[in-house]
Amino acid sequence: MQESVLSSRRSPPDPDEVEEGGDESKTRKNTTPFATRVSKHASAALSGQCAAVLIFLLILLATAASFLISRPVVCVSPDDSLARTALFGATLDGLASDFGSLGVPWCRSKQGKAVEWTRKDLLKGLEEFVPIYETRPIKNNMYGMGFDHSFGLWFMARWLKPDLMIESGAFKGHSTWVLRQAMPETRIISLSPRHPEKYLKKGPAYVDGNCTYFAGKDFVDFGSVDWASMMKKHGISDLSRVLVFFDDHQNELKRLKQALKAGFQHLIFEDNYDTGTGDHYSLRQICDQDYIRGGGHSCFRDSDEARIRMKRKMFWEKAVDRDELCGGGEEWWGVRGYMRDDFNHSNKAISYDEHFQNSRFVESALDVYWELPPVAGPSLTHQTRYDPARASDPIIEDGRFGLFQRFGLARLETSVFNGYTQMVYVQISASS
Repeated sequence: MQESVLSSRRSPPDPDEVEEGGDESKTRKNTTPFATRVSKHASAALSGQCAAVLIFLLILLATAASFLISRPVVCVSPDDSLARTALFGATLDGLASDFGSLGVPWCRSKQGKAVEWTRKDLLKGLEEFVPIYETRPIKNNMYGMGFDHSFGLWFMARWLKPDLMIESGAFKGHSTWVLRQAMPETRIISLSPRHPEKYLKKGPAYVDGNCTYFAGKDFVDFGSVDWASMMKKHGISDLSRVLVFFDDHQNELKRLKQALKAGFQHLIFEDNYDTGTGDHYSLRQICDQDYIRGGGHSCFRDSDEARIRMKRKMFWEKAVDRDELCGGGEEWWGVRGYMRDDFNHSNKAISYDEHFQNSRFVESALDVYWELPPVAGPSLTHQTRYDPARASDPIIEDGRFGLFQRFGLARLETSVFNGYTQMVYVQISASS
């Protein structure tokens, strides 16, 4: 996707694009006006003055009902500015197309390169992945990846076809299982403070037979591994054939620098937290700058942004209001002036100048930046844990229930969709 289109929003769905086998009936309506039908039946049953008064009231009520039901029944997308405004009023506006500072900040790359895959590729992969996901060994992966990120990791690993996969942060082993489904024969190196096998004592977990674990008593942090020796040991000479997956809740600027030093090029960050959220300093936070379209924030209490954020907080659990974003005073926008790390145990105070320079450094290293869109719109997945005003358009838009159902997504429990936090894929190289 190009940066120029990521902060824009689509127009209302074309009625001609209604999916077969499920959506058409939602828009079909009786051609006889509802008020006429009510009046006809009432006149036949009643007579006299009382009947006339009753008929008048029924016609008045039926006219209002006719106004509502004579329109197609559709799901209202939070991303659809016109439909949302008609339903909730203008107070819920706040998309990039109508209010820039609530848009989608997109880290700028050196050459403006985009990923090779398209939305059609994502749709095709999604249809293939659903039955795979249904075989997962860990059905309840609370505090781990949900469906959205599981699909994203599987899709990107399968597309990139690496010769070696490295994961930092394994938890119960669900991400290891996802990588294995994408690349059945590829070797995996897993770094995790606690070995996944420890979770087997309490319930389902996954331990991979073709994986080298640095976990438990053998744990080594990603930044402390001698990667040159490790690559030689695994027979890897081309580091562009290695995929690194971070789900360790560490400062992503730190991880990016460590990956650059090791020579890795393809990275996926599972929790690329939005500004004002999360327990670590993320690339999205770093790139949320005034000079980037969709970025930048106002901390003034009487600003339009403060008003819009307060309204959105009522509807979206992960929406961030002005006080959460800026703190008690009117500090610089972002993460309240702190570089969070190590599961929020480290909160180093940084200046806005340092924050700005961090964004310039990230841009100097980025060749590609791509955030995984939500798999489907909130009205389909019944989730509230991200603010659609701060996310890319979903792969399956709101209102496309026929497609959602045909892909088998309606069979899944709604809880598996409640974990979208802007997973991001980046391709990096040393600055020239």
